[in-house]
Amino acid sequence: MPDAHLFGDKGSNTLGAIRNLPEFNCPNLVKLGLFNIDGVGGEIDKPLACYGKCAEASNGKDTTVGHWEIAGLVSKKDLPTFPNGFPREIIQKLEQAVNRKTLCNKPYSGTEVIKDYGAEHIRTGSLIVYTSADSVFQIAAHESIVSVDELYSICAKAREILNPYGVGRVIARPFSGEYPFVRTANRRDFSLQPHGITMLDVISKAGKDVIAVGKISDIFAGRGITQSYHTKSNEDGMRVTTDMAKSDFDGLCFVNLVEFDSNYGHRNNAAGYAKAMSQFDKWLTGFLPKLNDDDLLIITADHGCDPITPSTDHSREYTPLLVVGSSVKKGVNLGIRQSFADVSSTILDYLAVDKGALFGESFLPLIIR
Repeated sequence: MPDAHLFGDKGSNTLGAIRNLPEFNCPNLVKLGLFNIDGVGGEIDKPLACYGKCAEASNGKDTTVGHWEIAGLVSKKDLPTFPNGFPREIIQKLEQAVNRKTLCNKPYSGTEVIKDYGAEHIRTGSLIVYTSADSVFQIAAHESIVSVDELYSICAKAREILNPYGVGRVIARPFSGEYPFVRTANRRDFSLQPHGITMLDVISKAGKDVIAVGKISDIFAGRGITQSYHTKSNEDGMRVTTDMAKSDFDGLCFVNLVEFDSNYGHRNNAAGYAKAMSQFDKWLTGFLPKLNDDDLLIITADHGCDPITPSTDHSREYTPLLVVGSSVKKGVNLGIRQSFADVSSTILDYLAVDKGALFGESFLPLIIR
């Protein structure tokens, strides 16, 4: 985005970092129009979807702010970050509440922090607390020392402590094995309550379904959600999404596939990122024919996560926008949308639900036959 330099992300280009790698094989996304998006390059004739890109109107680049904006809630004030670690008063409150000491309390890579502090954690039972460039309070613990259920309980208490400070997410980061240790799939996010109404609230209040797949329920603190399916991998998330396509629901199925950034973007693993994209594309081969006549599929993102820049954090980028369905025109260039929130306005318009004061401009009139 034009203001990427203000976030330390000048030149970040997640798609550009992976598109020419041998592991990148995404014929379905290309046919839909991924490379027809303004500025991407590599256009094809007659793409099958409507395509464009979304600018972020919120002041941030993290998961929470990005998802909230997709849901129609713009955050002009960025969530607080802690480049020097958390204040001692927060750490003391947590240690007293859970009766365990803590280690680290610095910004750290999630894989490196368990290498550097894992042995001491096992020896002492102290919790590994760390952060990143995002507004996150992360707690890592070995599953043989702190059970997953106990870690979730600890994170729930940390969430209560951190609410007055406005920290975006508390994240449970369990790991297992022996040095250099591996993070398990039992991650769980404990999010701050959205600071306003989102499309999830509006849709569920209208009596329609809001189905959350992946960490969506965590990001919205469970608010406005009628069904939730936590998943442990992209593959698991895609499987659940296929099941949802077979079901007869009336409303929204909101899916997050977490591994693109957690396993690849944050670890600067460009080849792994490209391979994960290819796996998603292969899944689309079987999924797209399952869409019913009244289904609308929107593929987008909540931030960038360039795997070849020195940073291992999210990046301030435009996000891709692909829209497909039986009632949708083919090959319409939606240009640059001024907010992720245009997605929610379009969804509410399609579901015939009044969006009220939610932010965003519907592009439904541009795409419906």
